[in-house]
Amino acid sequence: MKYNLNDKPGIFPMFMYGLQWWIVSIPCVVIMGIIVAQLHSTDASGQIFYMQKLFGVMGIAMTAQVLWGHRLPIIIGPASVLLIGILAAISVGTAAIYTAIFVCGIFVALLAFCGLLSHLQAIFTPRIIIVILCLIAFTLAPVILQLIFTNTGSASFQLFFALLLAFGMILANRLLRGIWKSTVVLCGILAGSFIYYSIEGFPLLPSLIPLPATETHFWLWPLHFDGGVILSFFFCFIALIVNELGSIQAVGQMIGADNMEKRTTRGVGFIGLSNILSGICGIIGPVDYSMSPGIIAATGCASRYTLIPAGLGLVICAFFPGFIQILNCIPGVVMGSVLLYLMSSQLSAGLQMLSRSKAVSDFNSGIIIGFPLMVALMLAFVPHEVIDRIPAFIRPIVGNGFVMGVIFVLLLEHIILKSPKQEKG
Repeated sequence: MKYNLNDKPGIFPMFMYGLQWWIVSIPCVVIMGIIVAQLHSTDASGQIFYMQKLFGVMGIAMTAQVLWGHRLPIIIGPASVLLIGILAAISVGTAAIYTAIFVCGIFVALLAFCGLLSHLQAIFTPRIIIVILCLIAFTLAPVILQLIFTNTGSASFQLFFALLLAFGMILANRLLRGIWKSTVVLCGILAGSFIYYSIEGFPLLPSLIPLPATETHFWLWPLHFDGGVILSFFFCFIALIVNELGSIQAVGQMIGADNMEKRTTRGVGFIGLSNILSGICGIIGPVDYSMSPGIIAATGCASRYTLIPAGLGLVICAFFPGFIQILNCIPGVVMGSVLLYLMSSQLSAGLQMLSRSKAVSDFNSGIIIGFPLMVALMLAFVPHEVIDRIPAFIRPIVGNGFVMGVIFVLLLEHIILKSPKQEKG
């Protein structure tokens, strides 16, 4: 490593490494941010204001983690698992959704800072973690389809364009080396948008519309407590904790960081605090991303201080709505392709863990993984008319494929098909 964890590079290296982290962070914020912003508002100014808040909170969360949280070089971005919860509860209203994120953020922070995290970790066997990783990818399949076929034009063209772009990113990830390997998603967005508009025609970028008075408040108020939505997000936050633990442990082990137990506690605690802030601000909450080890290996820089310029850069983006409006012009088919690539990577991580941990040794262990995934996949494509017939209180739970998948894997692993070794333990 050119720079170790607590090294402070000079001004120019700090700026250059920070710029690289910022470039990698941008797609993480943009993809999830635009998808959720469009769910909440059809008005361009409302979507831009949502993205402004998102950039600001993500930048603050990243800087806080580096300075006071886990103190590791890990980038942060919107949690894809929370997108699943938002999609399931969108009909209930934004106030209920972000109140649930606020409440669950408090739960995560208390869990970490009160020393209860170790008790929760015992629940997560390899099979449960594998299912959670795969569930995220499977239950976002309808979103990917919706994005791919959002744009007007030939459906066959949209499909082939999306598949070729996703395949191109896989090929780029195989061929590129160094820092370029960590910019595959950004290059995919830029190249995909340019090629798409070259074929379909470039749009005219409208002048920025002034934000209406109803969209200018920064805080979500009043809060709205809905038991079904909160319980639904509780299961999403279980997956978020798994993701957070994996990211912290991966980077910590790679660079040989000390006091990993304390770093893990602080990291999860600060993610809880960041989700509290996100809930209050009415935006999707953050999580640390697992792509960081690849970036560290590519740059040879493990200094946590180089993420401070990246975090500040995200905060600065929040004050430039014109820049965000340009990002808002990314075609839906391109975002769908990028999400297809990212969820394929997510599924790959689950299958790698399946192989390493030898989690499937007989019929019962296979059923523990297979049944929850099939239930989630089935619920992901259930018609909206059927979901609407479910009583409102339990709809965010029963109608959420991810939540039902987590519930079933917990029941199968720890109660119904509990192995003899677990029973003795």
